[in-house]
Amino acid sequence: MDNGTMLQGFSWYLPADGKHWRRLAQSAQRLADEGITAVWLPPAYKGQAGGFDVGYGVYDTYDLGEFDQKGTVATKYGTKDEYLACIKALQSAGVQALGDVVLNQRMGADEAEDVVAREVAQDDRNRVVGDPRRIRAWTRFRFPGRRGKYSRFTWDWRCFHGVDWDDSTRKGGIYLFDGKHWDADVDHGDNGNYDYLMGCDVDLMYGPVYEELANWGRWYLDTTGLDGFRFDALKHMSRDFYRHWLPEMRDYAGRELFSVGEYWTPNVGELVDYINDMPTMSLFDVPLHYHFFSASTSNGNFDLSKLFDDTLSTWNPVRAVTFVENHDTQPGQALQSFVLPWFKPSAYACILLREAGYPCVFYGDLYGMPNDGNIPAVVELPLLMEIRRRFAYGRQRDWLDDADVIGWTREGDREHEGSGVAVVLTDRAGGAKRMLVGEGHAGELWHCVIGEEKDVRIGSDGWAEFDCGGGRLSVYLCDAAASVLEHDWVNAIHTEDADPYTSDDPVRAETEEEVREHPELEGEIKRLVEKPVGDEGLAG
Repeated sequence: MDNGTMLQGFSWYLPADGKHWRRLAQSAQRLADEGITAVWLPPAYKGQAGGFDVGYGVYDTYDLGEFDQKGTVATKYGTKDEYLACIKALQSAGVQALGDVVLNQRMGADEAEDVVAREVAQDDRNRVVGDPRRIRAWTRFRFPGRRGKYSRFTWDWRCFHGVDWDDSTRKGGIYLFDGKHWDADVDHGDNGNYDYLMGCDVDLMYGPVYEELANWGRWYLDTTGLDGFRFDALKHMSRDFYRHWLPEMRDYAGRELFSVGEYWTPNVGELVDYINDMPTMSLFDVPLHYHFFSASTSNGNFDLSKLFDDTLSTWNPVRAVTFVENHDTQPGQALQSFVLPWFKPSAYACILLREAGYPCVFYGDLYGMPNDGNIPAVVELPLLMEIRRRFAYGRQRDWLDDADVIGWTREGDREHEGSGVAVVLTDRAGGAKRMLVGEGHAGELWHCVIGEEKDVRIGSDGWAEFDCGGGRLSVYLCDAAASVLEHDWVNAIHTEDADPYTSDDPVRAETEEEVREHPELEGEIKRLVEKPVGDEGLAG
């Protein structure tokens, strides 16, 4: 079986030009050729900010860019027809299309209602800090632009637990509606009960709401033909909801519907507990991301021998979706934890060239982020993806025995010609690892295809010593594999003008032509990228 690789097909600050579905459709075959087996598409429905909404300010899940609502027909990414064409293009290229499902909150209501509510503490949502009183809440969603097409369901305050704004007093806060209670089966590690996140907090298990969301799910599958889902904000949602909703959707569709959820916590125990409750759902390996972030910002003081400790890919490699960066960790975002560029090649080697987990490549790292202060692409990434696709197979042996220099090998298998890989990385001074690649490679000459180290001759016992420069990544392949690489230009990555993408790439070319939407972030991003490693960051 060939290795799979997921792509998160967007970043936060993409241009709001309505062209993204077309860009992805044009790139579908290229992505397939590069080894991408699934693309996580951004939320496709109309948000409160209309054509500028990234998709998480959910207004109308039935409006995929079809109706004149919130000042636009198209979403930030394009029209409904373009979205469906994008899905079809990906699937025609053999790539799964995954829809981003955001059901925790609604925003941008059409009308306000008077409702009795109690204010609760920001840091402890179980603690009431005000007497019941009537507030003015924006909770009625009538979707006048859609005029009842696909669904006549309208939302009112009964469909929600609470809100964060009283329009009668023009005062923010967290207001729990009278007769409602926060769901119990959510995260309790923060704020006493972390059911409430933002906007109008959906009461997912309220009968009419559940029935409507189930109807919508069936409509969404029928309309799009998606191959699976990415679920947003799981720690804020009743576990009962997806425990019922997802099996219903799978039964209705008659297919697997691969599903991965975002449960944002650095605590692997919480992820394991969630998977034990939801054994058919994968989760993003957030603890591993934070280890990458810490290693990149610790000035060489992170203990690399513990890089994979207490991560989901170690505890449950089958259900772990590993990642280096995503739209929430970008500079300027609420969960900002930007892995610094010097360490990103090493981080990607850790998710692409090891056997545990299903790796997810970030769009911004593959194509660069010109709208985010002109953060460049990770130029080694296409070669790392190629090595995963063609050569990272067979038994894995680890040498995670040093705080500063670690390595591993993949022995290769008979099904993939030339397969087998040796990897060494360091976050401090250079070093070397004596590692076993297998007796089947005895006498072979191996080349350093990422890095600038000397060639290595494998001994008769299958062992060899592999070098790595200070603060660098070294990846070695046998001569037969290195001689047929499609991305051999990466051997010159340390030159200033090296760039994996040229103007003939439809995604890269069009995004670089756009004027930055958020120029105020440029200084912050440059500071993160250019400052010495270790000036700030999470403790290791």
